[in-house]
Amino acid sequence: MSSPEAALLTSLPVLAFAVVGALAPLAARRVGLHRVTLLAMLAVTAGLLARALTESDELFLVLSFVAVAGAALANVLIPSLVKQHAPDRIGPATALYSTVLAVGLTGALMLTVPLSSALASTGDVEDGWRWGLGSWTVLAALAVLPWLALARHDRITAAAGHAVRFLAVARTPVGASLAVYFGLQSLQAYAIFGWFAQLWRDAGFSPAEAGLLVGLLTGTTIPLSFVLPRLLVRAKRPATLLLGVAACYPVAYVGLMVDPVSLALVWAVLTGIGTTTFPLALTLIGLRARTPEGTATLSAFSQSVGYLIAVAGPFVVGSLYAATDGWTVPLCFLLALVAPMAWLSVGLARPAYVEDQLPAARR
Repeated sequence: MSSPEAALLTSLPVLAFAVVGALAPLAARRVGLHRVTLLAMLAVTAGLLARALTESDELFLVLSFVAVAGAALANVLIPSLVKQHAPDRIGPATALYSTVLAVGLTGALMLTVPLSSALASTGDVEDGWRWGLGSWTVLAALAVLPWLALARHDRITAAAGHAVRFLAVARTPVGASLAVYFGLQSLQAYAIFGWFAQLWRDAGFSPAEAGLLVGLLTGTTIPLSFVLPRLLVRAKRPATLLLGVAACYPVAYVGLMVDPVSLALVWAVLTGIGTTTFPLALTLIGLRARTPEGTATLSAFSQSVGYLIAVAGPFVVGSLYAATDGWTVPLCFLLALVAPMAWLSVGLARPAYVEDQLPAARR
């Protein structure tokens, strides 16, 4: 695969969330919430399996987009599904989803290469990576099963005249604030997962040690993803929780600038805590809408716009790193963006609902 094709491959998740995610509410209204989720999981399964079998780099990219588009569609619909099935348990339901997501991310990062080596039928490296990537099809196929039953009893969730429109959400304070907040927290995470292994290698760690530090960072999110959404829903002062999690970023960034080696474990854990703003953002989507329809559109707008903002993170950090040949300026860039994220979290912590801010509701 050429360098431009590899660069396009890393950009596919952002493109999928921006394009496909924006269509999720319309698809749910026209087809049904559970049917669309079923189609999304089928796309993930088919894309993962087929891309492991293809010999063409171009077809590999197309099939990868099919897989990540399905994942993007399902991820955007999750807050709406939670709102429909567990409106009084948004925190626990979102916590469970976020925890499984964190386990999956950590598992994929740590197990794909060993699986490729262990499952290779010969000493052929190419044969190994196909097995390593294709093995995740099994989990995707298992995830299809519950949606087969749910889709049979699906119903159209909203009449066209009462639908919550994508562009209408864009003009609400809740929608705009949540989109930028989601984008800034995703930007931090994209930059961290894309560049922090290189940061630790430059600090003197071996590639294996740097990978373990990134694994620790990711693993930190697993228990916190299960706990923090529950705490956010129950908190009397949710802004305190949101600010406390975000505050881990500046402490870690300053620490990495001052002493990236001796306290590397501490900085990795603190950075991991900071990235748990993602499950908190998903929880806020469910808390800032009254209906499953409103939640679906708010989720689609927040995530599609948010991931367009996030795509700048790895690019800007990489450009600053290349221009300065060091990590002080890139870390200062990430540090500066914590401030608007924290400011937005204070506003989003106040009770408000996107449906109440729509033009029709204000008449």
